[in-house]
Amino acid sequence: MDLWSLGRLGQALQFSSLHSLVLDYCRFESEEMESIFSGLENNHRLQGLSLRYCGLGPRSGPRLGSLIRQSAICELHLDGNYLQCSGALALLRPIAEYAEMRGRGPPATASPDSSSPRPALPASQRGSSTLNQMTKSSGTGTVKATSEKKKRKKGIKKKIKGLTEAGPWLVKLYLADNGIDGKGKDGDNSLLEFTQILTCLIKYSAHLRELDLGNNVLGEMAAADILEALRARKTGKLPVLKVTVTPQISSDTFRSIWKSSNKSNVTRKRKNKVKN
Repeated sequence: MDLWSLGRLGQALQFSSLHSLVLDYCRFESEEMESIFSGLENNHRLQGLSLRYCGLGPRSGPRLGSLIRQSAICELHLDGNYLQCSGALALLRPIAEYAEMRGRGPPATASPDSSSPRPALPASQRGSSTLNQMTKSSGTGTVKATSEKKKRKKGIKKKIKGLTEAGPWLVKLYLADNGIDGKGKDGDNSLLEFTQILTCLIKYSAHLRELDLGNNVLGEMAAADILEALRARKTGKLPVLKVTVTPQISSDTFRSIWKSSNKSNVTRKRKNKVKN
């Protein structure tokens, strides 16, 4: 896509009703990327954005962080770029700070559909909201039971679809193969700062469900910090977080992180069903 096409797309995004946008393998220059970012600012409809293998560098990090802060995006795919520690840090900082503020404040909810006061709904949604409240208050026990069953069946997908308010939070974040290691311009100091922000996000984010850091050589110290953050998350009774890291760490640390992921819990449940 050339600059003119991307400019037109950026303008259209301001008025679109898209819930997902995939621009994988489009090699963006800074001016072209700015056209897309400008179109997505304050967009409260788009919930999934995929920019895999788009040539995004460290300078895209602050812009992505600003975008996540102002939009309703809850699923972000950035695999195969070159954000490095500095770009990934700029992306994660507003999300981690928001999560920490919520985590240290009133008790955070264990699911994305927070019970805290939400922004005022648009006029087009107020009627349906009022109707839902009336239905809840006047429903019989049978209706409530049926409703609970439907909620359990739809699970997380339904909860993600209901999130349309803006805020610096994510449910799924994919940062595999982004050159996040200690080999960048600032070396180990940059990696240490990134790890501090990352562990803060893991400890406090009640929204985050999946985090992919595969093919980034984080090192043993960073991996150990991630493991400790996962344990603190469990102590805080937050939802289980599925984390993917590179196997280029000690087998014990890698296995412990894997056991703390959602995949291991699913396997354990299946085993229990077979035994029963």
